Amino acid sequence: MASEKDLRRLALLLEGTTEMPHFDRAAFKVARIYATIAADRLTANFHFTPDEQALKCMLLPEVFSPIPNAWGKKGWTVGILSGLSEDDLNNALRTAWAHGHKVHKPARK
Repeated sequence: MASEKDLRRLALLLEGTTEMPHFDRAAFKVARIYATIAADRLTANFHFTPDEQALKCMLLPEVFSPIPNAWGKKGWTVGILSGLSEDDLNNALRTAWAHGHKVHKPARK
């Protein structure tokens, strides 16, 4: 059973990660935000690809679900922290962290 303290500890161990406020959430970023903790500290959002999201939701449907909006269609996924083992949480963070390095550059004209 993971907690927001576990998420914070594991996220800050990932190279280059910083924590910052993001609206009513705590956000973890490298070049981009890759995970956030909800204000209630019970859930977190993770940035996965749509394929990674589908796999996580299939393997742990009681824990992971797409965010029910356009962000969810881009792979952003809600995770219920209490349903995650520390290994599952670490895996989710590392997967999302890999996407936090990607900075979108505008196309050249």
